[in-house]
Amino acid sequence: MNKLIVFSGAVMVFTLVSCGKKEEEKPTADTTPKVEVRDMKGLKIAFYNSDSLKVQFKYFKEQETIVNNRQMKFQKELERRQKEYQDFIIRNNQKLQNNELSENQAMQIQQRAQQMEAEIVQYQQTEGARLEKETMDKLESIRKKIETYGKQFSEENGIDILLIHGQGGQINYINATMDVTKEFTEYLNQREEEIEKDIKN
Repeated sequence: MNKLIVFSGAVMVFTLVSCGKKEEEKPTADTTPKVEVRDMKGLKIAFYNSDSLKVQFKYFKEQETIVNNRQMKFQKELERRQKEYQDFIIRNNQKLQNNELSENQAMQIQQRAQQMEAEIVQYQQTEGARLEKETMDKLESIRKKIETYGKQFSEENGIDILLIHGQGGQINYINATMDVTKEFTEYLNQREEEIEKDIKN
């Protein structure tokens, strides 16, 4: 009986040892990142200042002027309509207090005032939304131009990375010797002049 217990115990120990060895022998997965090493020698990095670009890029300034003029026109027209409505209310309130209006006339004036108010709201919503869309479309058009020309400018000048630097941007500091704002805006203006020449010819 004792021999059987000893034998059973020996088998269990052997089994446990064997299982332990099998687990240890399992090959581990290779978790080394497969990233190709790149040669950073000769890497050319440049940046342009976005605030300066807005001032020096003629196309941007022209589009901004158009948008600003339309916004001012919209604001003036809105103010004119609001003043006309206010004057109408004041004028007819005075007539109502002086008993110059019949009951029917007072009702007609009230209806006209409501109509004027509704027209102002509709103008504000419709024209405001149209102007906002037009502004967004122009900004998107400018962004696409700068992005396209930026790629071409970089390729022509052997620039590997062209960064945008400006207030609220993600670049805290960059050496001023890498600033190509002047060259880039000259390039942008030149490309736009070429387009304008083709349009006018």
